[in-house]
Amino acid sequence: MQNYQIYITFGLYMIVILGIGVYAYRSTRNFDDYILGGRKMGGFVTAMSAGASDMSGWLLMGLPGAIFISGLSEAWIAVGLTIGAYLNYRIVAGRLRIFTEKYNNALTLPEFFAQRFPYQKKALKIISSSIILFFFTIYCASGVVAGAKLFQGLLGLDYSTALWLGALATISYTFIGGYLAVSWSDTIQATLMIFALLLAPVMVLIHISWDSITLALEAKSALTQVPYNSWLYNVSGIGVISALAWGLGYFGQPHILARFMAADSIASLNKARTIGITWMFLCLGGAIAVGYFGLAYFSVKNLELANAESIFIELSKLMFNPWIVGVVLSAILAAVMSTLSAQLLMCSAAITEDFYKGFLRKTASSLELVWVGRVMVLLIAAVAIMIAQNPESKVMSLVSYAWAGFGAAFGPVVILSLFNRNISSKAALLGMLSGALTVVIWSPLMQELGWHDLSKLYEIIPGFFVCSVITLTSSIFAPVNPQVALQFDQAEAEFKARS
Repeated sequence: MQNYQIYITFGLYMIVILGIGVYAYRSTRNFDDYILGGRKMGGFVTAMSAGASDMSGWLLMGLPGAIFISGLSEAWIAVGLTIGAYLNYRIVAGRLRIFTEKYNNALTLPEFFAQRFPYQKKALKIISSSIILFFFTIYCASGVVAGAKLFQGLLGLDYSTALWLGALATISYTFIGGYLAVSWSDTIQATLMIFALLLAPVMVLIHISWDSITLALEAKSALTQVPYNSWLYNVSGIGVISALAWGLGYFGQPHILARFMAADSIASLNKARTIGITWMFLCLGGAIAVGYFGLAYFSVKNLELANAESIFIELSKLMFNPWIVGVVLSAILAAVMSTLSAQLLMCSAAITEDFYKGFLRKTASSLELVWVGRVMVLLIAAVAIMIAQNPESKVMSLVSYAWAGFGAAFGPVVILSLFNRNISSKAALLGMLSGALTVVIWSPLMQELGWHDLSKLYEIIPGFFVCSVITLTSSIFAPVNPQVALQFDQAEAEFKARS
């Protein structure tokens, strides 16, 4: 009976999400609607969609699992992310919304780069779109892995079957409804996520007292020699810096920046900042508490956990009423689906807008582009599923690599393109390439040179630094065309007028 109740709740959630996809399909009239929702998203939807597409299965599986294994020392990432997200809203969001509109209504990040730096237009489109496809396919694979582990734990399926079932759930509504389906469903999914993350720690405290948690963690620490309540256990200076550096990634994440581009006004983005950061703070705090309290709960009850990343799933099954378990498991799927759908849509946009329309079919109709975009969703999903075939894949490691790639390749270029009129087209291209390349070669290069401590430095740090330096120094030797500078000044004036 318990499984029956869980399945009903889970099934109802899936029906609602697919229903949103169908409704969004009827509201999608052109390619602008399919990719950016017609730039008409309000503050609440923007905030919740940005949060849900940002956090992914990492929030409800990867972070609690890391805390479960190593304690509070893993929580530095949450600190870095919160700071980075706030600065992204404060520094980038409003300018990007206005600049992308002023630069020929650019619908994608590669298109914005091409319009902002016109003398390397084709090269920038090709390079930035290729970077998106490379890192997002890896990022999508992390979502597929998280979904597979959820279905595996819920239904007792083998990994391969769970992999396809979890992917199909997300692909279906993204394929049908595009950006509108993704953003509307994200709002529901973000609500589910915060509900589940705040409820679970409270339920642990109801089942066992705070004193029991403290005693259990002290006993566990003595047994394993891991001080779970320490923020600095087994964490070097490089470790803390690397964790905090996750915040740099926000400035270059296409699926998050797209939420800013789709907002209806700067006022909506200001409202979204307050809502989004509050939601994020509560969700990250809840995720840390799930891993920390979950460790104590399993210790008190003398229970074993085969896979640390399933702590939230197993904790929910043990503590909650079957109906609530269905809601909590739906929240985990929501985290997976919201990010995976955003990533699939960004990959689809890169291929459709920047390759297909940009180079193959410049006269393609809006309806044709919508259907090409839908086919590309299927294609990218298939590749991500192939990457995710290994059941030993870790959600955290896949997310970490892709996050670094985008942050290093795009972050400095995005910031400089919005604030510095003197950045040249060639400098932007060189900076982007150097940032992405640094992420790819950093760890193996440091290992090869015998600098093992530096190989542990999160790749986004050297990548972000190299991209920034190359972009700025290259601009010194390549003066900006007066017409390009004038267009920047006009966009800047428009931003100030609307602020």
